Order: sequence, then C-alpha cells, then structure tokens
Amino acid sequence: MELLERRRALIETRLVEVVDGIEPAALSAEVRHVALSGGKRVRPTVTLLACETVGGTAEEAVDFGVGIELVHSASLVIDDIIDRSELRRGTTSAWAEFGHGPAIVTSDGLLGEAFALFSADPKATQVVAEAMVELGVGEATELSAQPATEAEYMTLARRKTGALFRAAAELGAIAAGSNGFTVEALGEYAERVGVAFQIRDDVLDAVSDPDALGKPTGHDAEMDRPSLVQITDLSPEEANGRARTEADRALEALARVEVADTEARGYLVDLAEFVVERER
Repeated sequence: MELLERRRALIETRLVEVVDGIEPAALSAEVRHVALSGGKRVRPTVTLLACETVGGTAEEAVDFGVGIELVHSASLVIDDIIDRSELRRGTTSAWAEFGHGPAIVTSDGLLGEAFALFSADPKATQVVAEAMVELGVGEATELSAQPATEAEYMTLARRKTGALFRAAAELGAIAAGSNGFTVEALGEYAERVGVAFQIRDDVLDAVSDPDALGKPTGHDAEMDRPSLVQITDLSPEEANGRARTEADRALEALARVEVADTEARGYLVDLAEFVVERER
C-alpha cells in the first residue's frame, strides 16, 4: 500500500505542476478547481501500474497518466452541465462555481493540456483520440437514442466509461514500449474494469446516501438517464453480479500479459475487485 501511495503522490505532484503552468491565471484557477478537487485517480493509477506490470517505470508513464486524468476531468465538466449537477467530488461543479461559459472554456483548457502531454508519442495521441471518439458517441447516444436493453446498455457503457479506462492502460503499455498484443490485452482488461465501474456507479446512484457518496443520488431516474438498474428488471444485487462478471473477464485478459512486475500486477487484480465492491 505504501508503494501505491507513492504512485498517487507522483501523479498529484505532476498534476499540480501542469495546472500551475497554465495561463492566464483565471483559467489556471478554474482548472485547479476541477482537477485538484479530489477524485480517486483510478485512471492515471491504471496507467502507471500497466506500465510497471510490463517492465516500465512509474516515472516513464506519469505524464500519460496525468493526461488521461485531465481528459477524464474535462468530460466530467461537460457531464455536469448536461445533468445540471451542482455537486462533484463533494464540492461545487465547474458550471455552478463559475458559470456555463467559463466551465466550457475550462474543459477546453483541460483537453489542451492533456494533448500537450500526449504529443511526445504519436501512438499515445492516437489511442486517446480514438477513446474520445468513442466517448463522444457514447455521450450522444445517451442524450438521443437511449438503450432499451441490457445489451445496448453494455455497448454504451463500453463507450462512455470503458473507452477512457482502455486508453489509460494502453498508454501505460505504450510508455513501456510494449508490443501490440500486450497493449490490446491490457486495454481489454481496463475496458472491462471500466464497465464494471460504471455498473457499480449505477447501483450506488440507486441505493446510496448522497452525503456518503459525495454527489447527488437518484440522478439517473430523475434525468431519465440509461442506468442498468433503470432499464432492466435487475435488482441492485443482480446488477452488481453483472459488474462481477466484467471484473472476472478483465482478470482473464490480464492473465494473457507477460508480467515483469508481480507487485504492480497484483494492484491491477485488486482494482478489478475494488470497482465492484466500492461504496463511493
């Protein structure tokens, strides 16, 4: 656990450096409000752990990890505007704090800084660009052609959440100089973890106390958003079973990877368990 905290500290330090370098000061303050307001840093941690698992170092992957966290933060800014959510990570969302215009500019600023970090490697830029296309299709689908079946929901979850998780792991493998087989296997692992994460989010939205969760609950039903619990007859327990299945398949994909660092791989295994069992 101490080594996991060291990785998180590495991410936070680099993230602060990036945010502090943004100009003008007003944009830096708005980006700081979004990017440094907390969060589990799951995606950048996946990037670092994936890199280490296949023989790279955390330091080699940290810029890509920070970049994927900035992309994720940018997407949350837009999500909160769409959802009219005034709370994010226990604090005010960007649009509630600064207004809609500045929030959109903040999202643009986050993406700009992210792609500056990816620009060192064309493969990294391509991976993230593809993930953002998938994310955009997912967001558009959620707004216009909502899924009516479990299969359609799973496709949406892979695009809306799984895509950035996949990119996070693939970036780690790219930072370590891995071959295409390894990049794909780690990508599948992370995509399935992301889907499990999204299903668990649906369950928490349906059953959790908002103060404990750190954001409003009941939002999926109120906004008529596609939630696995809402569009199927599954109980929260049965929905969590679907998350467990995705986590198990993630571990099957991870088993195809030639491992150089068993400790880092162990943390990836733990993450697949955590996303199903987390309470916030």
